[in-house]
Amino acid sequence: MFFGIIIRMYYAPKEHNPPHIHAVYNDNEAVFRISDGSLTTGDIPAKQVRLVQAWIEIHQEELLANWELCQNGEVPFKIDPLR
Repeated sequence: MFFGIIIRMYYAPKEHNPPHIHAVYNDNEAVFRISDGSLTTGDIPAKQVRLVQAWIEIHQEELLANWELCQNGEVPFKIDPLR
């Protein structure tokens, strides 16, 4: 969680490719691809979109490693928030 944005990554078999995260801000939720930070579904304010995209860019390798862990039913590691 950072700047009021909650980041979630779900475990397989409920999740599907491509690798992505869910960002929740207030009552809004959006899904972002890890590969390029693009918003694929949902809606959150533009400022929060930019914050999530910056965080994805900084932590892309860690997010992809966590995606693999989650797909294998393993516990992902914590990733530092955006400061």
